[in-house]
Amino acid sequence: MQTRPGSDPDAPARERGQATPAGCGLSLLSRWRCAIGWTVYLAIAVLVVAFAGAAAAQSPAPAAAPAAPVDAGALYTTHCAACHGADRFGVMGPALLPESLERLRKPAAAETIAKGRAATQMAGFSPALSKAEIDALVAYIYSPPATKPVWGEADIRASRVVHRTRDSLPDKPSFSADPLNLFVVVEAGDHHASILDGDRFERIARFPTRYALHGGPKFSPDGRFVYFASRDGWISKYDIWNLAMVAEVRAGLNTRNAAVSGDGRYVMVGNYLPHSVVVLDADLNLVKVMPAVDREGRRSSRVSAVYDASPRRSFVVALKDIPEVWEVSYDPKAPEIPIGVIHDFQYREGAFVPGFMNVRRSVLQDTLDDFFFTQDYSEVMGASREAGKGQVVHLDVRRKIADLDLPGMPHLGSGITFVHDGRPVMATPNLKEGVVSVIDMKTWKAVKQIATNGPGFFMRSHDATPYAWIDSMMGARKDTLQVIDKRTLAIAGEVTPSPGKTAAHIEFDRYGRHALASVWENDGAVVVYDAATLKEVKRIPASKPVGKYNVWNKITREAGTSH
Repeated sequence: MQTRPGSDPDAPARERGQATPAGCGLSLLSRWRCAIGWTVYLAIAVLVVAFAGAAAAQSPAPAAAPAAPVDAGALYTTHCAACHGADRFGVMGPALLPESLERLRKPAAAETIAKGRAATQMAGFSPALSKAEIDALVAYIYSPPATKPVWGEADIRASRVVHRTRDSLPDKPSFSADPLNLFVVVEAGDHHASILDGDRFERIARFPTRYALHGGPKFSPDGRFVYFASRDGWISKYDIWNLAMVAEVRAGLNTRNAAVSGDGRYVMVGNYLPHSVVVLDADLNLVKVMPAVDREGRRSSRVSAVYDASPRRSFVVALKDIPEVWEVSYDPKAPEIPIGVIHDFQYREGAFVPGFMNVRRSVLQDTLDDFFFTQDYSEVMGASREAGKGQVVHLDVRRKIADLDLPGMPHLGSGITFVHDGRPVMATPNLKEGVVSVIDMKTWKAVKQIATNGPGFFMRSHDATPYAWIDSMMGARKDTLQVIDKRTLAIAGEVTPSPGKTAAHIEFDRYGRHALASVWENDGAVVVYDAATLKEVKRIPASKPVGKYNVWNKITREAGTSH
């Protein structure tokens, strides 16, 4: 059928009464839609769209633009430098150098940046900083700085701060308690220290300290002043009688500990960073800086610790990285020290240096970084953390005189002495094994290895008590202290100050009547025990009391405590 121009092609259908879908004209598409019906057409259209969407979904999406690299240095400058220093040496906050952070794991550092640190000025930076930015900051502070950290004589002198002048401080105690039976309690949880009355067991004062005190405070010979050393190198002098901070100076960037001379005139400081020994006077003025290098001047070393050998009028220095023990005399009349090869001592054919404030070396085969001294300080018992053995060095002949049979990793720095069966012995805890080693100090042979609950850090006793106390703070039963009978060398009892919480660091009062233990937690306590019955007498809340130091025991070098 032909269609005339202007005619209606659907007219026959309408004439037959059939419904005709709109648009069913003569075009192929119109005829096809008419043939299959409008409903089927819609169903097919939906399927086509669905397949097209699936195909589009399977097509690779355009690559996202790479995230911009995090500029950790810029983040540090913006958020950290004001408190920790542009050079990362520390200002109000601690130094942020790899050596200063060696005991802080990176995940803990990231958590500190994100959430802050309680009881300090360290605020949390999350969510202002993203996780990627925090991780970049952690990597930055654990990496060595672009230039090697230096802290020399000019830096030390410039850092000195005077809080009180000597003329402004009365020469008598400002309280009624026995000044020789006081305790200095270091509370690491919130970086404070307390002065505790050792008779009534009450606080006399509590004051803020520098960040992360280390090595135990040291006292002037009369017990009036106490010197603190922080890991950031700050040495602080505190007047116990007047309950006032006197002066401070920064002797290094990463410090291990300090020692006070037996005449009270000098303070020696041992540093990890820089590798040096610093001598100050009693008012914290710089006297001398000695680089910690071997006798050839080729290798330098971190300084593990410094000690006062009062009967010898000298300091003894432990070096971590070179096999030498140093003795530095503070006696102005000390004999000269030969340097190099001496042809004739009588006629002084060779080179000598003054004996006062210079190094006299004992050259050894192994490094020693943990020491214990005999009571007259003529001999030093030393051990290397890596070597797993000990040796005895005689400071007069300046050489090793005996080997020590010590298992695991003895902590000689926390050893004690006492008399057993009429002979002087030394007993030391162990950082790796649950054992206390008892050594005869005449034959240097082991008397007994006493099994304990686990590896321990501190051991303490007193001449007035038959007992020695030991912790197991690195073991499964870290909440329990054991008591050893010094007469039988057997375990005589135990106490658990707070079940499930770390118990450590016993210290006795000056009379040996009471033993004070630490519950080593941020919400911890100092717990006072009757030293004879082992019964609890009193409990004093404290924020992670890592150490308690009795004035009398320290200034008299009581045999039951470390020196």
